[in-house]
Amino acid sequence: MSHPAPAGSRRAAMGGMPGRGIASRDEDAQRALNAEAPDIPDLWPRVVALFRPYRGALVTTAVLVVAAAGATVIPPLIVERIFDNALFPASGDVQLGLLAELVGVMIAIYLVAAGLQIWQTYLTSSVGNRVTGDLREQLFARLQSMELAFFTRTKTGVIQSRLQNDVGGVSGVLTTFVSSIVGNTVTVLASLVAMVLLDWRLTILAVILMPALVVVQRRVGRVRARIAGRTQESLSELTAITQETLSVSGIMLSKVYNRQRLETDRFRKENATQIRLQVQQAMTGQWFFGLVSVVMSSVPAVIYLAAGALMDRGSTAVTAGTIVAFTAVQARLLFPLMALMRVALEVQTSRALFARIFEYLDLEPAIRDAEDAVPVEDAPGPIGAVEFREVVFRYPGTRDDAPPTLDGVSFRVEPGTTHAFVGPSGAGKTTVVYLAARLHEASGGEVRFAGEDVRRLRHESVVEHVGVVSQETYLFHATIAENLRYARPDATDAELEDACRRADIHDAILGFEDGYDTIVGERGYRLSGGEKQRVAIARVLLKDPPVLLLDEATSALDTVSERVVQAALDRAAVGRTTLVVAHRLSTIRGADVIHVVERGRIVESGSHAELVAAEGLYARLAAQQAD
Repeated sequence: MSHPAPAGSRRAAMGGMPGRGIASRDEDAQRALNAEAPDIPDLWPRVVALFRPYRGALVTTAVLVVAAAGATVIPPLIVERIFDNALFPASGDVQLGLLAELVGVMIAIYLVAAGLQIWQTYLTSSVGNRVTGDLREQLFARLQSMELAFFTRTKTGVIQSRLQNDVGGVSGVLTTFVSSIVGNTVTVLASLVAMVLLDWRLTILAVILMPALVVVQRRVGRVRARIAGRTQESLSELTAITQETLSVSGIMLSKVYNRQRLETDRFRKENATQIRLQVQQAMTGQWFFGLVSVVMSSVPAVIYLAAGALMDRGSTAVTAGTIVAFTAVQARLLFPLMALMRVALEVQTSRALFARIFEYLDLEPAIRDAEDAVPVEDAPGPIGAVEFREVVFRYPGTRDDAPPTLDGVSFRVEPGTTHAFVGPSGAGKTTVVYLAARLHEASGGEVRFAGEDVRRLRHESVVEHVGVVSQETYLFHATIAENLRYARPDATDAELEDACRRADIHDAILGFEDGYDTIVGERGYRLSGGEKQRVAIARVLLKDPPVLLLDEATSALDTVSERVVQAALDRAAVGRTTLVVAHRLSTIRGADVIHVVERGRIVESGSHAELVAAEGLYARLAAQQAD
């Protein structure tokens, strides 16, 4: 790279290779584990708002849940009539007709409740999973909108963990939230009403400890929320380790330096942390639910004792049917009450996950369109003209007292001409190219495209007019044809072949057994360096942009491959505005203008002959490469 990017960006540019010391990364992981979840204002209203597009289904679900919950409370009330009016009536004779009628009603209610439950489960599952999918799509779209610098300073594994693990972690809450809250609340309320109707004195005795249990539950929830946040941070680090070390580049690095055992130990250490946190999260609150279970299970025994005392005093309000029906209703209260408490605990626990998700959703891209942005076609100048006016650039996170990466850079590129940028490593050459493509935003000055400040042009429009071939070509684990069509999904086979012929790669592709259907492997590792570069050139040719940006596109190749690729690049540059970052001066001798960059400034400009004759930095670089 030709700019002094932060350490994180260099590692990201290397395809995820571990570029820092192990101790440093372990310190980062520990800091992450100790961090609290971000504070997101109005968190729960935002979560509820996720369900807004599905209001109709939610209303239907709520009606079904209320009906099903209410139906399950009716049978215990029928039990009282079965005991007092059918089995043990005042007359002493069993009333078989009434008994059969009441039993039939109970069975019908159970059948209806089961049908309602199945329908309600389908609706809640559909809504919950759609909300989860919406959340995942919103997060992915937000990440796609972020500027390049965000990804150079953030671990890929951490980003993947937010998208997969965090969203996956809240999916259960989103899927069961409505049915659990509404259904169990209705069941609890209906049960309480039924208990009051049976005997208000026994009801008070049965629920007297509930407020204390709710207070304890809230405290347990806060503890679990903290542990959940730490668990997700640890999972992010575990995902990052996996992504770094099991990528093709990472595994190659660990093998050539014989660091497989070290990486395994690092994974084992983080995995042990993850296991410990998962166990803590699972066990936190178990004693609480055990206490709730003991209390609620003991209530019938207390009810029997209290009912016996009332009957001993001569009370006629409590009968055998009342006791059986009351304990049946109270038993139905146990499971929905515990389910409500578990849901409440899960909601509290998921707060940390929702906060992490919304933290990313609230990110603001550094590069975004102005309200009056126009397409490139509406710019006042010719398409293909590129101009820098006193451009200053600093990478995010750079100290204020540190010199900027670019400092007062100015030049103009006429349409159809080639300008090359050379200079020492870290001088800022690549930064110039990335600013021209608006992959970065200038800190000061103006970058103009087609005669207009790029900040007043639609970002997508600028990108559509630019093609980039970099030193590190990225190919997807897909076929050659699919990689080519990434530039133009509607391209025909004939257009693919034409682009590949111009990039001098068509014959090589036909040499593969599957031709254009050949799977290139992870990051294109089945192809040689020269073949990958020529596929990348063909991809750019398929896009057919008026501006071509070449970032040291041949520096990693051997001499023979370089000549082949350079010839393809020369053909691709014909008729296009071309900005070239070059390491080997022999590749840019024919450029219309060569700019020599040193410490963020253009110190020389001219043709090859003029710069050699000037006996400045360019002349010294040329002499060094000639030796």
